[in-house]
Amino acid sequence: MNYLYRLYGLTLLSAEALPGLQVFASESCEADVGLDLHLAPAWVSRARSLPSRRVHMLDAEPETEDPAFVVTSYGKAHFFGLSYSDGTEFMVDAAGQRVWGTWTAPWTKEDFATYLLGPVMGFVLRRRRITPLHASAVSVAGKAIILFGDAHSGKSTTAAGLALRGTAVLCEDIAALRLAEGRHWVEPGYPRICLWPDSVRNLMGHDDALPRLTPNWAKRYLPLDGVLAGFQSEPCPVGGMYLLAPRTEDEDAPRIEPMSPREALLTLVQNSYMNWLLDREQRASEFAVLARLAEQVPARRIVPHRDASRIPALCGAILEDANQFPSHAFAATRPHSP
Repeated sequence: MNYLYRLYGLTLLSAEALPGLQVFASESCEADVGLDLHLAPAWVSRARSLPSRRVHMLDAEPETEDPAFVVTSYGKAHFFGLSYSDGTEFMVDAAGQRVWGTWTAPWTKEDFATYLLGPVMGFVLRRRRITPLHASAVSVAGKAIILFGDAHSGKSTTAAGLALRGTAVLCEDIAALRLAEGRHWVEPGYPRICLWPDSVRNLMGHDDALPRLTPNWAKRYLPLDGVLAGFQSEPCPVGGMYLLAPRTEDEDAPRIEPMSPREALLTLVQNSYMNWLLDREQRASEFAVLARLAEQVPARRIVPHRDASRIPALCGAILEDANQFPSHAFAATRPHSP
């Protein structure tokens, strides 16, 4: 049995069910990406026979339990290997149309899926010339509201806080940006938000209020299944952007501050996902796309308070402000798929 899924505006066909995704019901849709697991198909064996070179490496981060990550190019960038120091391994073809992956015990399919749905699909988006932003996004009055911030700034926590207030979530960690019909759109990701235990405690009172993401990792997840929180399954035009600033003890926090288009552009460039993959021509093209977005869409800086009890006030401030953004240009009509 094959399983068809849709995420980041792409359809993914897998011979095995994948945790964290909903089956995409379509009788006529062709898959954009094919996924093979475990037994390496012929194209993977062929890729491994080609000359290789390392093109990128990230060291392990013990504080977040993230393993080291290495990207290897095979041939003249015909294939790419993405490997983790815990033994999880992927291969992606140059067009981002075929993905193979495997893992070893004690790691599980749930562990594998955290890599696939995050960095690996981010890599696939890059190969397919789709701009991924390192951001979360929610839907407010039919508009995509994008949340940026440094690592541990609270993007996912803020998205989860908004979700628990009834706001539908488009994506977390990766926002796939697409230009269609003269507007920038954010494509839906997958229906869950990943959270560290302290974020779960701050939002819901205790660490184990939500299920574990995997048996081997401390992270948990908020299901966007319509029970506690909802998922926005259709793309939304970008209506506004918020940069989460460092937390403060200031009594007037959380507060919202204006951002100029120039500051917004800098934020977009700094939060372009896996931008180390871009060559000079691609970087220039993406800069033009992001500059246009920064000019067209309002941007704000929001300063949170260190006190977690003020998270509801933070979410309330975002919603009150976002509902004032111009809405006449943001009809929630799905753009034509590429």
